[in-house]
Amino acid sequence: MAIEPTRIIEESASELTIEWSDGPTSGYTAAALRRSCPCAGCIDEWTGEKRLDEGSVPEDITFRHTSIVGRYALNFHFSDGHDTGIFSFALLRKLADKGRTDESTA
Repeated sequence: MAIEPTRIIEESASELTIEWSDGPTSGYTAAALRRSCPCAGCIDEWTGEKRLDEGSVPEDITFRHTSIVGRYALNFHFSDGHDTGIFSFALLRKLADKGRTDESTA
C-alpha cells in the first residue's frame, strides 16, 4: 500500500505539515520546497542537473496557494510567481526523510 498524507495542515503562509498514513509527521517550509522544485525549469529533464540557483530563493518566500493534483501530488504557488512544480507525495516524503525541509521530521 502506498504511503499517503492523511492530513495536510497549512500552519502559516510559509509552513506546511503533512501527517503520513504510516505514522510520521513532516514539516516543510516554502523556501525549502521552492529550492527542491522538480519542474523542468528547475531541473534539466535530460541530465537531472539542477538549474535553479538555490541562493536566489529568499528565506521569506511564502505559499500563495496550494492545490492537490489528483491523488498523488501537491502543487504550490509561491510568492515569487513560480507555480509549475508538481510535488508527488513520494517526493515530499523523500524530502522529509532526507531532512530537506528546514524542519525536523517527527
